[in-house]
Amino acid sequence: MFWQPIKDLPSNWQVLASSEMPPLVTVWNEQADRLRQSGEFQTFNEKLRREIAIETGIIERLYTIDRGITRLLIEQGINEALIPHGATDRPVKQVVSMIKDQEAAIEGLFDFVGGQRILSTSYIKQLHQLLTQSQDSTEALDQLTGKIVRVSLIKGDWKRQPNNPLRQNGTVHEYCPPEQVISEMDKLIGLHHQHRNQKVPPEIEAAWLHHRFTQIHPFQDGNGRVARCLASLVFIQASWFPLVLTRDNRADYIAALEKADEGDLSSLINLFAKSQKQAFLRSLGLSEQVLSEARRTQVIISSIADKLKRTQSASIQDRCRKAESYASDLFEIALNRLQEVAEEISLSVQNIVSDAQVFTIPARTGDSRSYYHRYQVVETAKQLGYFANLRNYHTWIQLVINVETSTTILLSFHVLGHEYRGLLVCTGCAYRRDDSEEGERNLSDIQSLSDSPFQFSYADVEENLRERFKQWLEEIILTGLDYWNKSL
Repeated sequence: MFWQPIKDLPSNWQVLASSEMPPLVTVWNEQADRLRQSGEFQTFNEKLRREIAIETGIIERLYTIDRGITRLLIEQGINEALIPHGATDRPVKQVVSMIKDQEAAIEGLFDFVGGQRILSTSYIKQLHQLLTQSQDSTEALDQLTGKIVRVSLIKGDWKRQPNNPLRQNGTVHEYCPPEQVISEMDKLIGLHHQHRNQKVPPEIEAAWLHHRFTQIHPFQDGNGRVARCLASLVFIQASWFPLVLTRDNRADYIAALEKADEGDLSSLINLFAKSQKQAFLRSLGLSEQVLSEARRTQVIISSIADKLKRTQSASIQDRCRKAESYASDLFEIALNRLQEVAEEISLSVQNIVSDAQVFTIPARTGDSRSYYHRYQVVETAKQLGYFANLRNYHTWIQLVINVETSTTILLSFHVLGHEYRGLLVCTGCAYRRDDSEEGERNLSDIQSLSDSPFQFSYADVEENLRERFKQWLEEIILTGLDYWNKSL
């Protein structure tokens, strides 16, 4: 692909904004002070930074680390004593040094924002210097021999030679020529500041800045790490979370960048928005027990404070009622669609399987069976990494498919996190029921049908919410039918 000078935002950038993020951020902002007072929230942030620091190097294939050791390092801190022999492909000391450099760079982003500094090319160079502090060399193409050789890494300054990679198909992907880097970087920074004045949504600006920076590829090496830090900077300036991309996102991430090269930023925007959504949901699901301990230190000393508390409580109740009205609406949409699917399956198999049974079972608000299926719902929540609260609100719908095997698709509407303040989610899972020798029916192979819960709150716009849910529901149904197909 031939390099072209960087372009501004696509003309339809307003349309590309995530409809999920504004209501989710509204809910989070109302709980932000309460969350920040807890030690658990601080621990959450520290773990998030460690995860980013470890995974950014894995994405760039600077090193490999076993998943189990990665989790240990995230939980206990970056310590070479925690990495056994064989858990990484590079010397442990070198790997730990690189991870600590990357962790320091992420922490530096918060200092940068806290100091109300303005992004500049000099800061980007400082960022590169910090990220590559423990990296002394990189691979380069020898122009004379055509072979890949290791050369000294230029740290904190623009490249002096072309760094165009050779693709697996033999084509060359061209980045900005060294002699044009200065002018293109100045243009990039100028456009970024214009976008801030235009109040471009964070997920759009982060994706644009990240992609356009990688198009320039101004450094000899380390451009991907710097690009992800720049995206994180945009999010932190918006009081969101730094960008979390892991080895599991690598294929989607590269595919999204390639689409952006072709002029379509939407996949990269969606990937970044999805990462932010997961971070917000994880933070909102923090332990209520720990959060309540923080609140015990706050003593209400006046009747005014009591009055404010009662007012707030009433407000929360109103918000919860509104969220539940949305949930009831989405429930009926889901039930109608699952009944349609049940009828379609029944018609397609009626002349093939004589004893086929396909039907739905709903449990609406107030149903005495609302506590059913707790095990499946909790297991699904564990797979998605959040706490499922079924005490305050729970409705569910089953699509039961007894055709050769017994497969169930389960939708569950419930509260995310220990405290109910108007944020609900819907999850979908599939599982099988197997007959045991004793005649009992056992559950097996419970699988989430999405990679994150469908979240909604009182702050959503009803019409947008309906359309968003319908799209999500179709993906759930398709994934669920594929699960059933594989079980036959």
